[in-house]
Amino acid sequence: MALHSAAKGKLIAVIGDEDTCVGFLLGGVGEINKNRQSNFMVVDRNTSISEIEECFKRFVKRDDIDIILINQNVAEMVRHCIDSHTQPVPAVLEIPSKDHPYDASKDSILRRAKGMFNPDDV
Repeated sequence: MALHSAAKGKLIAVIGDEDTCVGFLLGGVGEINKNRQSNFMVVDRNTSISEIEECFKRFVKRDDIDIILINQNVAEMVRHCIDSHTQPVPAVLEIPSKDHPYDASKDSILRRAKGMFNPDDV
């Protein structure tokens, strides 16, 4: 059973390395919709950038996903796609992975949010 938003029945999607995806799947985030599409993607060294871009765009278009969690190192590979996403839903959150710690200076969403409150922070 997936963790759903209580009011709307929305999902959390995950794009990340195997450890990140397995952790969230064990936490109950995994779901397959009626079209047999999962809400997660495991990225390894053999995954092409175009596959990651396609998956991100597919998650953004799905109306049953409200949050997309993406490992920051994976987000760096598709930064142009993330930067072009300006809608509040689904929210895109960059998270650390086991091998790559979080670096706030690389998080474009965080920079954009800081700029809303203090233009000097951008």
